Amino acid sequence: MVQIKKHSGIYTLETAQEINIPLHEAWAFFSSPNNLEKITPSEMGFKITSQIDKKAYAGQIITYKVGIFPGIKSNWVTEITQVEHESFFIDEQRFGPYKMWHHEHWFYEQPNGNTLMKDKISYKLPFGFLGNIAQILFIKQQLKTIFEYRFQTLESYFNEK
Repeated sequence: MVQIKKHSGIYTLETAQEINIPLHEAWAFFSSPNNLEKITPSEMGFKITSQIDKKAYAGQIITYKVGIFPGIKSNWVTEITQVEHESFFIDEQRFGPYKMWHHEHWFYEQPNGNTLMKDKISYKLPFGFLGNIAQILFIKQQLKTIFEYRFQTLESYFNEK
């Protein structure tokens, strides 16, 4: 389930999913930036443009091209700002389509051996009230669609065995 709330001029998206793999396997998959393209809808035209040869580490800069509207692509630069092995990592936009983007990825080992993953994204849109209108008209739905796609993709990867 994807929830988006507005507070203090920013939006926060939260989602959670339990996957049927142990924590160390979940960490190995999600801490590899190269796997992000696999769990992003193809219609977004998401492509990593920087060379990625290591798992996520603090200070890592990753560049992308991403479709923000049909036929319009944007450069996006993020930095992995914090990493705690098998617990969490945080990426933040340095340049891109948002005024602010702070994405927390949390991983919790469950008593049944599965992994609970939680995402928390705090973001702010550019263009003041026009950005807020864009949020209402399509950005909120676009983000929900991305995370619902991700949920279904991860279900098929890890939970339908």
